[in-house]
Amino acid sequence: MFNSTEQDGVGLSDPSLAPGRRAMLDLVNNLHSTGATDLPQIAVIGSQSAGKSSLIESISGITLPRAAGTCTRCPTECRLSRSEGRWQCVVTLRFTVDKSGQALGQARNVTFGDIIYDKTQVEDRIRRAQKAILNPTSKPSHFLKADFDDETNPEGQLTFSSNCVELKISGPDVADLSFCDLPGLIASVGRSGNSGDISLVENLIKSYIKKPSCVILLTVACETDFENQGAHRLAKDFDPQGRRTVGVLTKPDRIPPGEEFQWISFIRNEKEPLEHNWFSVKQPSSSELKQGITWTTARENENNFFSSTAPWSDLDPMYQKYLRTSNLIRRLSDILSDLISKRLPEIHEEIEATLRRTHQALDELPPAPSADPFSDISRLVNAFVQDAHENVKGVPDENGLLQTIRPEQERFRKLIRATAPDFRPYARRSEGKRKYSQAFFEAEDGQDRPDIDPAAVPASEEPSSNVIYVDELPGIVPWEAEEELIQKFTRHWGEPAHRLCDLVYNIISHKISALVSHHFSNFGQGRLEHRVQFLVQGLLKKCLDKARLQITWFVEAEQDPSTLNTHYLSDYRAKEAGEHGDIMERIRNYVPVATASAPGEEAQISGISKILEGFAELGMFGIKPEDFPKLLPADQMTPALEIMADVSAYFHVAYKRFVDNVAKAIDKELVRGIDKEIYSTLMAGLRVSGPEGQRVCSEYAQESSQAAAKREELQNKLNRLTGASEELISLGG
Repeated sequence: MFNSTEQDGVGLSDPSLAPGRRAMLDLVNNLHSTGATDLPQIAVIGSQSAGKSSLIESISGITLPRAAGTCTRCPTECRLSRSEGRWQCVVTLRFTVDKSGQALGQARNVTFGDIIYDKTQVEDRIRRAQKAILNPTSKPSHFLKADFDDETNPEGQLTFSSNCVELKISGPDVADLSFCDLPGLIASVGRSGNSGDISLVENLIKSYIKKPSCVILLTVACETDFENQGAHRLAKDFDPQGRRTVGVLTKPDRIPPGEEFQWISFIRNEKEPLEHNWFSVKQPSSSELKQGITWTTARENENNFFSSTAPWSDLDPMYQKYLRTSNLIRRLSDILSDLISKRLPEIHEEIEATLRRTHQALDELPPAPSADPFSDISRLVNAFVQDAHENVKGVPDENGLLQTIRPEQERFRKLIRATAPDFRPYARRSEGKRKYSQAFFEAEDGQDRPDIDPAAVPASEEPSSNVIYVDELPGIVPWEAEEELIQKFTRHWGEPAHRLCDLVYNIISHKISALVSHHFSNFGQGRLEHRVQFLVQGLLKKCLDKARLQITWFVEAEQDPSTLNTHYLSDYRAKEAGEHGDIMERIRNYVPVATASAPGEEAQISGISKILEGFAELGMFGIKPEDFPKLLPADQMTPALEIMADVSAYFHVAYKRFVDNVAKAIDKELVRGIDKEIYSTLMAGLRVSGPEGQRVCSEYAQESSQAAAKREELQNKLNRLTGASEELISLGG
């Protein structure tokens, strides 16, 4: 391998290079760790054994692992920058997919070991880093241990990975360059190999070279037929015009005799022409590497080869600039810096967009613990209590608490109304022959029967039959008969009343739970939110029990029919008595003779008119058709009709009273009950004001290690992005 002990220059270490170009390259190198996409970069591709490793060693000045089985199995990104300080290398593992291969939302960077100041240690560190990448289920630190066995392949080790090893190399003799060494294309696998690795590696290479800002460094070995090297096909798929591909011919000393000129045509850009041309480099042989050849000697040997070996030495001066590693590095540096310069405005836009996303991610994290957690908790509790009070009071929102409860209250009212006895002032045998409309109910409720879906009424709640015919009632008026009829409908009131209470409880429970999450979910590790939820739900259950107790009392009270509201009861009874009188039904159909059209109707009207004329002849003026029933003899059905009137009148008084009382009990004990006691319940239950208040508050405010690490990661990213944005502005981006 290369002898790296001497401090000879590598690549473009010319201090006369424009500092602006160096600043741009440093800026882009730093941006790779922020998650920015499509940054200008050089990707080195080629088939296995195409000489990629030797080329990269010449560019970077480091030695790559060369032992058996240690070929590149994950991307290795090299960030090279010249500096006046001591040579150093920082190794970082960048994870973009998890252990199952799923893409991570944010790249995770893990520093792998201490800073390296000795070039001879880099090869071992890279070997260990690649092993850590291929074993994502193990901790990276495991592979840094002194007793780490590189020959051991843990069970479940990946053959290749898209997670990458990043090398940040700086020093006085380092080129200003940034590139990525990708696994070599696989032509075939042996019996013990995995056929899926062929497509895996190809897809990995595609993920890099498909980006418009990627410069493709295509390595082609001269010892193998050009047509058999698949890397060129991939490069042409994504860069058909050859505008961002740089070709490199490796191993020119291994060209079979007589075939040199077919490779010279590439250097002249005659065959497979590229905008940035083809280059050729010669790296040390395996035996020279084992002997520890120095960088200086390697470059001297390369120069001697191209200067003295035909047909390379016979090329015109204009093509000589495409030979030798130093010319390739200089050209790559120019291409990369020009590309960065052109893309500065777009890079700046992407940085600003990433900055916004990072700010948003930071805002979504729980706030960092403060020095005064008691004040923070008090502020959160007060804000929550005020929010809960506003919801109980009523907010102008279709999803507000009261707006959600109101439909359930109306449904409850209709269910109770649906239990009304359906009295018919005629015998059962006349059903279908008589028309009867409860006009009074229509006036009271705006409808004949409540609009209730029978399927929505539980069987235990639905009366067996509401219809009662006049011939089914007793001929006398015992109070027990009326009481039994009243209890027939009131005994169905308990279940819908309790169900309304439970429904309101569930609505409030969900609403309050959402408010708790809204106010407390971002505080600490969630202990405060959990405790508040527990206390609030306990208070709600207590309020529910109070409301149910009152409702039970109301239900039981309605089983004993009574009312002091005699005025309304009498009024309802008078109206109901008129409703159930058969003669009144005919009198209501009375119309003037002039408007009559049907023969039967005209005869009826004539009879009523004659009666009115007879009263007038007797000198009895002012008598109206409505007064006729008073002149008739007692009807044998009168007692039954009076029962109908009494029970129907009581139903109206009782059902309205019950509906109002139940709604008020739920509102007082449950809705407003939670509002009344919530603050005192929280302050007592949280124990933040007691003798151990400070300790309790500190425990509530304790932050999870994951949130702290995420905040630190995002803050570091934010600092890098902010600095990069400022640098771009200074560079004119």
